[in-house]
Amino acid sequence: MAHSLNPKYYSPEWLAEDSTRKAPHQDIDITRERKNCILKYYGDVDQRREVNVEYSNFSLCMEDFCNVDAMRDRSILDPLRWWAVHGASAPILQALAFKLLGQPSSSSCCERNWSTYKFIHSATRNKITPQRAEDLVFVHTNLRLLARMKDSYKEGPSQMWDLGGDQFDSLDESNLGRLEFEDLSVDEPSLEGVLFDNVHEGEDVDDDDLDVDDHDV
Repeated sequence: MAHSLNPKYYSPEWLAEDSTRKAPHQDIDITRERKNCILKYYGDVDQRREVNVEYSNFSLCMEDFCNVDAMRDRSILDPLRWWAVHGASAPILQALAFKLLGQPSSSSCCERNWSTYKFIHSATRNKITPQRAEDLVFVHTNLRLLARMKDSYKEGPSQMWDLGGDQFDSLDESNLGRLEFEDLSVDEPSLEGVLFDNVHEGEDVDDDDLDVDDHDV
């Protein structure tokens, strides 16, 4: 869908660079996926029809999109800026373009998961099964989420444990340098105890809820 909403891929300049290139509305595979995406985003049939009309105007340079500047800027402006300048006549599609084209491409989520996984599958735990390792990564990550919900998150061991579990979480000046040294692992019972205290007052967290054994956590 993001590919379909990028004005660059409809510009004559981009299409002329390779004879095999097609505009998104002429590519059958992209068209099918775009239709699936629109169907998922918009459950109302009338709204879907309106979105499709807006898309046809955008892809075929019809109505307000036939403006000389709008067509020329397709290969020049950043896609997000292009929609801000020229997309007012298609408000539904413009809002969707802002959501999709405004998302930066990043591998940080994978890096976070790998950072946690290295604590789980260590040299002393090299015989652990993949499923057990996956369960422990799940528990570790959710313990950190519980820590962030606590009022005391910004002070004390909860934040220190959270930083140690995610070396990509914060790059502000106050944390630069700290991330290199606060390499805490899941083998920190005193820190884990802080997270389990009063998770829900009056409720106990047992092994069945976590689906792992005490010695594994």
